[in-house]
Amino acid sequence: MPSSLKALGQARPSGASMAPPAGCCSPAGVQRRLPILAWLPDYSVQWLKMDFIAGLSVGLTVIPQALAYAEVAGLPPQYGLYSAFMGCFVYFFLGTSRDVTLGPTAIMSLLVSFYTFHEPAYAVLLAFLSGCIQLAMGFLRLGFLLDFISCPVIKGFTSAATITIGFGQIKNLLGLQDIPRQFFLQVYQTFRKVGETRVGDAVLGLVCMVLLLVLKLMRDHVPPVHPEMPPGVRLSHGLVWTATTARNALVVSFAALVAYSFEVTGYQPFVLTGQTAEGLPPVRTPPFSVTTANGTVSFTEMVQDMGAGLAVVPLMGLLESIAVAKSFASQNNYRVDANQELLAIGKAPTLPPRLPQTPTVPVLPSRTAVNAQSGVCTPAGGLVTGALVLLSLDYLTSPFYYIPKSALAAVTIMAVAPLFDASIFRTLWRVKRLDLLPLCVTFLLCFWEVQYGILAGTLVSVLILLHSVARPKMQVSEGPVLVLQPASGLHFPAVEALREAILSRALEASPPRCAVLECTHVCSIDYTVVLGLEELLGDFHRQGVTLAFVGLQVPVLRVLLSADLKGVQYFSTLEEAEKHLSQEPGIQPYNISEDSVPEHKVALLKA
Repeated sequence: MPSSLKALGQARPSGASMAPPAGCCSPAGVQRRLPILAWLPDYSVQWLKMDFIAGLSVGLTVIPQALAYAEVAGLPPQYGLYSAFMGCFVYFFLGTSRDVTLGPTAIMSLLVSFYTFHEPAYAVLLAFLSGCIQLAMGFLRLGFLLDFISCPVIKGFTSAATITIGFGQIKNLLGLQDIPRQFFLQVYQTFRKVGETRVGDAVLGLVCMVLLLVLKLMRDHVPPVHPEMPPGVRLSHGLVWTATTARNALVVSFAALVAYSFEVTGYQPFVLTGQTAEGLPPVRTPPFSVTTANGTVSFTEMVQDMGAGLAVVPLMGLLESIAVAKSFASQNNYRVDANQELLAIGKAPTLPPRLPQTPTVPVLPSRTAVNAQSGVCTPAGGLVTGALVLLSLDYLTSPFYYIPKSALAAVTIMAVAPLFDASIFRTLWRVKRLDLLPLCVTFLLCFWEVQYGILAGTLVSVLILLHSVARPKMQVSEGPVLVLQPASGLHFPAVEALREAILSRALEASPPRCAVLECTHVCSIDYTVVLGLEELLGDFHRQGVTLAFVGLQVPVLRVLLSADLKGVQYFSTLEEAEKHLSQEPGIQPYNISEDSVPEHKVALLKA
């Protein structure tokens, strides 16, 4: 890869974090908001060639998956294609990762099916409002909020979503009709109606799954090309690579040809996708109301109907997107700007003029891997992908009619199967068993309602975090002088635990003894902690013993100076504190006043 390409997502120099942020109108600020300006001046014919190949490869993967994911979302097939091209064009200008492209994913399609009631108007409005929320988060730099959703919660959600999506396609794989979408009812009705399986759909679906698996295994085991290989070997390698990369398009085309052959004979053993709207729909504003058989549903009622989806969809979209972008940026040695990614993702469904689409995020790792392995150089590869989707909308909607739903079900199942991470349970059991709690809570509740699963899992994770803050581990050294060392910071929930630990070991002993609070790991305290320390100092004073402090850091000193606590004694080292409290002569404590603070800390306090 040419070195100048590193302008895209280039790592900042080590001193960048200390420099003031560039203004929004400065050249650096404009380049940060329009990353295309970082790489477009150096664009070359070689990059164009690589981007074209990568974009074509991803396009052949995206089109059949977009049709399949529309089925997952419960929407007409053209809506999957609408969602697959607009994001590619937006990301060309605003994206910071060369490897990802925007488009529909299985998980987002599942969420759309939960919150839009299979109504296209709801899906379009949800996409618009989700984009607005993501844009606002990007402008307000709220990407850090995603850090509160822990990895076990994400893994629990994606594993549950994989099972839900995969089992939801069994009805199409077997050709079953009238199967509800609620998971538990779906399981019950699928097993109850398994006797109504259409043999044609079942056979074709299983054949498509086997073909997809074989082509994937071939792709994974194709040896790399070496320049010294004969031209014929390199040509055959290229043909195999192309066929295995475009396996979704090949298998779906094969299934459509089989279905068309039966259609010509007058007998159709498969359930077909059916009519797909040709071309682009009229450009219009999002539907802020919708007319149904029961009357007109207002914008307020639509928002109330979507409910928690307005929080779950944008947040999970951002989680998916930033996780994929950062993963491939790390593998390929460049950086992405998380807040800029929020702007790029949020801009796609809100950019006027608007076309109907569903919420989009950077695509699944499988498609992103296709993009990266194809040698993509810049986000311009997304232009080729978007153009290919547009061409399919104009010229391929008639053949789409003959695509069997069982073939699309096979594509969906094979696409989501790698998302189920069975090893995470074993890993967490080995690394930290407590993390299994939010994982299992999220995993189980997501089968009931997605929002409850994510919310409950996040709440459990936060409670575990808060417990560690409220009950910090404390290292205790017994001896003539009691030494207590908190293993982490001190904040107001931990005051009572600290007070109880010191009182029970120092003042309730017989006789009461002096204690040292070793604060090396305490980098900040709040007002409640100050009040607790003041009470402790009073308790020690009444018992005629001393509570001393060691290793006070500058932020803690600053707070204690401001609080003007009486009778605080602190030492530079633990040895000095123990000698003084053991009544050895020559060691004098520092008192809490600026005049008694060591000179090097006075300079820091005044900084």
